[in-house]
Amino acid sequence: MFGRSESVAVTEAIKLVLFDMDNVLCDYDRAKRVACLAKLAGTTSAFIHEAIWESGFEALGDSGTLDAAAYLRGFGERMGYPLSLEEWVEARRRSMQANSAMLEIVRRLRETVDIAVLTNNTTLVADHVDTLLPDLRPLFGSRIYASAQFKTAKPDPRCYRRCLSELNVMPQSVLFIDDLMANVAGAREAGLFAHHHTSIEAFRQALSEYGLLHG
Repeated sequence: MFGRSESVAVTEAIKLVLFDMDNVLCDYDRAKRVACLAKLAGTTSAFIHEAIWESGFEALGDSGTLDAAAYLRGFGERMGYPLSLEEWVEARRRSMQANSAMLEIVRRLRETVDIAVLTNNTTLVADHVDTLLPDLRPLFGSRIYASAQFKTAKPDPRCYRRCLSELNVMPQSVLFIDDLMANVAGAREAGLFAHHHTSIEAFRQALSEYGLLHG
């Protein structure tokens, strides 16, 4: 990826590694979440998927177009069921499984660089992350951000820039990790280094080439 001098320069430049959450730090099974919601509403998974995801409604939450209260209310209305916050959180929790191998890499990284999370989600995810994925807080502390907080979503370059402004770091000192190529492209457009996450092995290799992980 880099020549020796380039690798040294990049290593010295990177001060923070910014992680996506779903399918990077955890395995996210949307079908399991949809099935849970369908059971609550007494309807089909196909109906829930169309009402929330295919309709574009979920994107309104990710971008902060709807605040948390309006998002939750609208979610229930589209399901045809008065969904409570506790039910929403539980359905989300059941669909997520921490990726222990990735989190072990995170533990090693935080010894030498800062780390943070930027996920395309409503603020409800960040607010309830201790229930959804309790492994994150001990590693990332308060640096867990949902795109809705920034009133836009990845891959819009503004999303990354607003997050980095909150973190008080410059784009050229950040390495971003995401499983979606479009989001990687958006990060690069915003001036960040970026890695398209496809496997643990490839991620370890990339970190080694960036000079951020040894052994």
